[in-house]
Amino acid sequence: MERLTKEKLVIAGLTVFSMFFGAGNLIFPPFLGASAGTASWVAVAGFAVTAIGFPVLGVVAVAQSGGLDKLAGRVHPMFAFVFTLLIYLSIGPCLAIPRTASTSFEMAVVPFLKEGSSSGLMQFLYSVVFFSIAFVVALKPDKLTDRLGKILTPILLVLIAVIFAGCIIHPAGTYGQPSETYQKTPFIKGFLEGYMTMDTIAALNFGIIISLNIKAMGIKKEADVVRETIRAGFFAGGILLLVYSALTHVGAVTGGAFGVTENGAQTLNQAVQFLYGKAGLVLLAAVFFIACLNTCIGLISCCSKYFCTIIPKVGYRTWAFLFALVSLIISNAGLNKILEISVPVLNALYPISIVLIILSFAFRDGKRWRAVYICTMGLTGITGVLLALEQAGARFLHDLLIKLPLYSAGLGWICPTVFGIVIGAIIGIIIRSVKTRD
Repeated sequence: MERLTKEKLVIAGLTVFSMFFGAGNLIFPPFLGASAGTASWVAVAGFAVTAIGFPVLGVVAVAQSGGLDKLAGRVHPMFAFVFTLLIYLSIGPCLAIPRTASTSFEMAVVPFLKEGSSSGLMQFLYSVVFFSIAFVVALKPDKLTDRLGKILTPILLVLIAVIFAGCIIHPAGTYGQPSETYQKTPFIKGFLEGYMTMDTIAALNFGIIISLNIKAMGIKKEADVVRETIRAGFFAGGILLLVYSALTHVGAVTGGAFGVTENGAQTLNQAVQFLYGKAGLVLLAAVFFIACLNTCIGLISCCSKYFCTIIPKVGYRTWAFLFALVSLIISNAGLNKILEISVPVLNALYPISIVLIILSFAFRDGKRWRAVYICTMGLTGITGVLLALEQAGARFLHDLLIKLPLYSAGLGWICPTVFGIVIGAIIGIIIRSVKTRD
C-alpha cells in the first residue's frame, strides 16, 4: 500500500488530533473567549497560529527531515541532544503528562465531592486509576489508531458538539467587552496563549508514534510514511480549528453572561451547568477525562520510545511505567501550580521550537546554511531563556530586556531571531564564496 484509504486517513488524523487535544486545549480556548469577548475571533486567529499552524508545520518539518534529532542536528549534535531531551521532559513527566491528570481530576471529580471530603486523598486515588489506565493502553503504541482514533476520539467530538450545540440553541448571553489584556493587541495575546497548549513542542516528538501507527496500517516505504504523516497532520489541524472555534464561542457567551473566571475549566463548568444542570457536569467530566487520557497515552508512548533510543538497555515497558509513576507524583501538586511552573518553561522552549520549524522550510539545506541555524538558534535560545528567567522572578534582567523591540507585546525574541538569520546568511554566503574561489 502506497497511500492510506480515506477511511484509514480519517482514523490516522483523529489519532493525531487526540494526541494533541488534551488538558490545555480544553482549558485555554474557552478562557480566551471569556476574556476576549467581542475581540474573540481576532484573538482566535493569533491562537491558531501557535496552537494549530506551527504544530502542523512541526509534524511536516520533522517528517521531511527524518526525525527531530536530524532537524535539530543542523545546529549541532549537542544542541540536538539537549534540546530534544528538554522537550521530551517538558511534554512528558515534568509538565504535560501530570497536567492531564490534574486537569481531568478538577473537572471529573471535584464537582462531585461532598463537603468535608479529603480532596488530597481523592486526587491521589484518581491519579492512580488514571495513570494505570494510560500505562496499560500505552503498552501497545502501534495500536493507538484502534483505541484512540476509532473509539475514544469520535466519542469526545460528539460530546463537545453537544456543548457547542447547546450554546447555539440556548446561549447564556452575548459576547462581553474584552478584558484589558485583549483590548489593544488581541491577535498577539491570542498568539501567546497558544504557547500554553504545548502542541508545537509536542509536534516535534509525536512523529515517532504517528509514523509507527501509519506503518501498522500497511504503509511500508519511508517516503510514503512521510507523505501520509503529513496528510494526517493537516487533517488533524482542520479538526483542531473547528473544535477551538466552538470552544471559544462557548467561552465568549458564558463569559459575557457570568464574567471571567480563573481558568477555562471553570468557564466550561459554568456553561454546562447553565445548559444541562447536573447532567452537564457529568458530560463535562467525560469530555475532560477522555481528552486528557488520550493525550496522556500518546505522551507516555512518545517519551518511552525516545528514551529507549538513549538507554536501550531499559525497555519500553519500564520507561512507560517510570513516566507514569513520576507523573502521578507530580500531578498531585495541583492544576494551578503546574500551570504556574509551565509558563516560564514554555516561554523558553516555544520560541526555539517555532524558529527551528521556520528554518526547516526557509533553509532546507542544513549543511549549506549551517551558519544560519547556529546564529539564529543561538540568539533565539539565549533571548528566550533570559525572558523566561525574568518571568520566573529574575527581575534584575528587566532593565536589559525591556530595551528589546516588541518586549511589551511578549515577543522580545523576534528581533534577535531576525538578526541571527541575517548574520547567519551573510556568513554562509561568505563561506560559500571562499570555497568557490579555492
